[in-house]
Amino acid sequence: MFDAILRRRIDPPVDRLAVQLARKGLSANAVTMAGLAVGLAAALAIALGSPIAGLVLLLLSRLCDGLDGAIAKHTKRTDLGGYLDIVFDFIFYGAIPLGFAFLDPAQNAVPAAVLLLTFYANGASFLAYAVLAEKRKITTDIRGKKSFFFSTGLAEASETIIAFVLFCLFPAWFPTLAYIFAAMTAWTCAARIIVAAKTFR
Repeated sequence: MFDAILRRRIDPPVDRLAVQLARKGLSANAVTMAGLAVGLAAALAIALGSPIAGLVLLLLSRLCDGLDGAIAKHTKRTDLGGYLDIVFDFIFYGAIPLGFAFLDPAQNAVPAAVLLLTFYANGASFLAYAVLAEKRKITTDIRGKKSFFFSTGLAEASETIIAFVLFCLFPAWFPTLAYIFAAMTAWTCAARIIVAAKTFR
């Protein structure tokens, strides 16, 4: 929902940094892998009782997630790069709620499980749509130039990061926040299914 708005503000400075890193020989895939490592470190910090440290690492991980595509734009886009980017994103998205489940299993385990279920379903609806869009030669640049079709929704990358930031800032509110975001994610999944039914009928 907010991705298009935020990209217009975030992309220019990220692009300038990407140019400098590309000139130094840093590869997009290396940044993608670093982003995953830092993201998993964020989840570990949260699980060990340091959500603020997790927040700092989380934001650094997402900076890497923005930089890898920008570096690829100034060097060379590859199918492997696009594949690693989306797979590592989904690993990161699952790791953060899992970290909160470990932080306080009695309070957080069920809300985290519900959120992960909606992530799983929404990810399936997103990727399946992308596969069929590719098959039918349907394209869009609404989220910039991507390796495959990006269908929009209520809960996208920006909303997910906002939710994760709120989790870290207000860990005692994780159950309530997780259920709210799970509802948003489920809505996005349902909307994508409806759009797919109309598009691929």
